[in-house]
Amino acid sequence: MNLNVKRLFARSTGGQPDSVQPQGPPSPRSARQRLVFVTLAAVLALVGALAATYYFAMRPVTLRIAAGPANSDDVKVVQTLSQAFIQARSQIRLRPMTTEGSKASAQALAEGKADLAIIRGDLDVPKNAQAVATLRKNVAVLWVPPATRVKGKKAALRITKIAQLSGHRIGVVGRSEANVNLLKVILRQYGVDPAKVEIVQFPAQEAAEAIRKQTADAYLAAGPVNSKITADAIAASMRDGGVPTFLAIDSAGAIAQNHPVYEASEIPAGSFGGSPARLEAEVKTISFAHHIVARRSLDESTVAAFTRQLFATRQTLKTDFPLAAQIETPDTDKDAVLPAHSGAAAYVDGEEKTFLDRYSDFIWFGLMGLSIMGSAGAWFASYLKKDERSNNSTLRERLLDMIATARHSDSTDELDRMQMEADQILRDTLRCFEHGAIEEGSLTAFNIALDQFHNAVADRKAVLMSMPQNLQRAGAQFRATGTL
Repeated sequence: MNLNVKRLFARSTGGQPDSVQPQGPPSPRSARQRLVFVTLAAVLALVGALAATYYFAMRPVTLRIAAGPANSDDVKVVQTLSQAFIQARSQIRLRPMTTEGSKASAQALAEGKADLAIIRGDLDVPKNAQAVATLRKNVAVLWVPPATRVKGKKAALRITKIAQLSGHRIGVVGRSEANVNLLKVILRQYGVDPAKVEIVQFPAQEAAEAIRKQTADAYLAAGPVNSKITADAIAASMRDGGVPTFLAIDSAGAIAQNHPVYEASEIPAGSFGGSPARLEAEVKTISFAHHIVARRSLDESTVAAFTRQLFATRQTLKTDFPLAAQIETPDTDKDAVLPAHSGAAAYVDGEEKTFLDRYSDFIWFGLMGLSIMGSAGAWFASYLKKDERSNNSTLRERLLDMIATARHSDSTDELDRMQMEADQILRDTLRCFEHGAIEEGSLTAFNIALDQFHNAVADRKAVLMSMPQNLQRAGAQFRATGTL
């Protein structure tokens, strides 16, 4: 504490400047000290706010992802990714939701029950869905089983072209309505009325058994090129040493032109195994994608983090889980059939925002806000203390006037009254200093004035004590009336 302040406190309690007065009031805290404490509190509050922001921004986010049907490749991929994210302590966690199929998954996303979903690209895509990744490409496989040789009967006309399917029974592997729609698109392209063919569907798990029973004249399967279901179905159609006839979709480019959800593709020779190979030459066909989609309203940074983790995990899983190797980045072109989510596009295009990129504006405006609030608070506090400062300034002027009065006073009683008034002015000044209304510089100036007052009182008392009583009374009368 400044020596002047100690002396003022000593004077206000009637003691000596450096004496200790246990019964006196505690030393006031200076405005500068309070400012330091307030600043420290503001800094701690800011650090706490930044720490809270970082915690909430970086804590793991759980996303619901819909896929189906049960035991399908899509569900297996989701389960594998979910476990991989947990083991890697990733920022994004997955909560699998098993549905009845791609259509049900799309519906869950549309209704807001899921954040992510795996859907077929040739189905109706929800309006709020945007692409995050291409999970895999599926190809359409059309084939005709080898003819059964029956003694005494003429062999039936062998089907070698799609246009010859009219009037025949076609088996579709899988219960999905999308596979039937795919078959109808192909038939219409070749001038075959779908109403003139009989379409039979059977579950994928029962495909091989149904084909062995010769339930249809031709079959359609849709799945990855290396699909075990498709390979088993083709193997089941082989009999009497014959090989199936694969029907090429030569107009795949035209189909893709009319239906952008499809693409022209090829099935490589030998794709379905066998020795000799069941597929001896490359066959043209059409393909469609299975997409991982996200709700459009899902936060960009969240989707970007999921996309980054997805492709980082793909690299580590593709050895033990080949399906993960087929995951591809989405088409980020503006005219893409299925627009990419802004978060996925940011990752693919290398424009993903960091923590500071995302929150720098909030931090900057927060600092500006704190600065403005601090300035406004300081001004308001100063405004509230304006009257107190003005009153103290008046008291200081009164103390200066009392110095002049004390030097010409002819009464010790008057000097004692002024001394009591000076003590009250001292108390008011110390209270103002404690409240921060005046600074230490003003307190020092007041101390100088107070010293001068005490010196004037002491000198005048000494003079009065040395004068005879009659002279003191005469002087007092002269000053009061102007006559002796």
